[in-house]
Amino acid sequence: MLHILCGKMASGKSTLAEKLKEEHSAILISEDTCLERLYENEINDFEDYIKYTKRLRAVLFEHIVALLGKDIDVVLDFSANTMRQRLWFRKIFEKANVDHVLHYVIASDELCKKQLLERSKALPKGTKFTSEEEFDMITQYFEEPLDKEGFNLKRYGN
Repeated sequence: MLHILCGKMASGKSTLAEKLKEEHSAILISEDTCLERLYENEINDFEDYIKYTKRLRAVLFEHIVALLGKDIDVVLDFSANTMRQRLWFRKIFEKANVDHVLHYVIASDELCKKQLLERSKALPKGTKFTSEEEFDMITQYFEEPLDKEGFNLKRYGN
């Protein structure tokens, strides 16, 4: 089973990903963790994120398909926040010929900003964090998943 996460920044996707990992004895692959470890200090803006996540997805595609082919559940804590991004996940579960769930965490901008602020407090001093302005800029691209996209959709929140 492939578990895919969708929701605005700081909506609770990573927390849900951890729960799904435990619940399904799955392998969890986190986009943020991979990008941070592979490209530390190289991602300074949204364009850098797009460039490096594209590389990461290309490298991981066959690996994820292979895990799923061995009947290992995989939780992908990657952005599935636009129709275009969701196509990558579709290619994975179709190539692996496995079932999937698109877990959609619904949260208001206000809640996300509050959680973003709380999350920032726990960061070490001097660590870059996402501002409200950056949240607004990124969130403008968010596209709610639609039933017509054909995903097995499970909604959380309001």
